[in-house]
Amino acid sequence: METIIHPSLCSKIPDFKAGIIFYQDIEIGPSPQMLKGRLQLFQESLFFDLEEKELADFPGISEWRHVFKAAGTNPSRYRPAHEALYRRVKKQNYLSPVHSAIDLNNFFSLKYEVPIGIYDSSQIEGNVSIKIGDEHDEYAGLNGRINSMQKMITAADEKGCFGSPFVDSERTKVTESTKQAIQIIYLAPSISIEKGQLLTESLMNMFTGIHGGTAACHIIHC
Repeated sequence: METIIHPSLCSKIPDFKAGIIFYQDIEIGPSPQMLKGRLQLFQESLFFDLEEKELADFPGISEWRHVFKAAGTNPSRYRPAHEALYRRVKKQNYLSPVHSAIDLNNFFSLKYEVPIGIYDSSQIEGNVSIKIGDEHDEYAGLNGRINSMQKMITAADEKGCFGSPFVDSERTKVTESTKQAIQIIYLAPSISIEKGQLLTESLMNMFTGIHGGTAACHIIHC
């Protein structure tokens, strides 16, 4: 499976880059206490930070609002996924454990202030392109709605769009039955490729430490 950035996205966000991780033979289940504890403690710490700061004071949130605007998306109507998590924490509506893959995704998304998607590779057909969606692009999302991807950053395969830094699809969601997956870290355009690689490797190593299996990662960029 090849993953590329489509010219439609590079034309609007020339510094766009993403960390790509492929996993094989993983075992997903209830989160270990270590992960649940770290996620809870981080949310509690973040809640106190959010009492003293505005959301726009967080560089990763501010930058991703600009990214959405550059793509043609209204970030006040369609919020980057990690900003939505921050807003939940601000209301002290802490994230409850789902399963080990989602909980780790949420932890890293909060910690590094970036949207992260994880997708079941067995439900993806052909190569993956990260692009700007058009009027024909839509999918049933994890938010329970049919989401139009028009003028939004989206990941697509031969069957159509399945992911986004806004919300991911039901079709490719990861469950406890998932054995192979692809993870997309929608990196801040301002980050260097070298730092993006280190961040991606850090997530990959923690993921395989919990889920076993094998993994490989790389950075794609315009």
